[in-house]
Amino acid sequence: MTMPDDRLTTLEIRTAEQEKTIEELSGQIAEQWKVIERMERKLAALTDRFLELEEQTAPDVPVTKPPHW
Repeated sequence: MTMPDDRLTTLEIRTAEQEKTIEELSGQIAEQWKVIERMERKLAALTDRFLELEEQTAPDVPVTKPPHW
């Protein structure tokens, strides 16, 4: 009659291992989300900086009539 007890113990061990794995994965996802948010902020800052530099270096195009007018 030890078979059902062995099966129950095996299932309990599996459940405990799965819970541990889920907690570890959840922690990793939380860390990755923080990294993604940091990268998004850096990208936004770099985009703003690039646009500012582009505006500063873009030559003003004079509005003139084409030569054939």
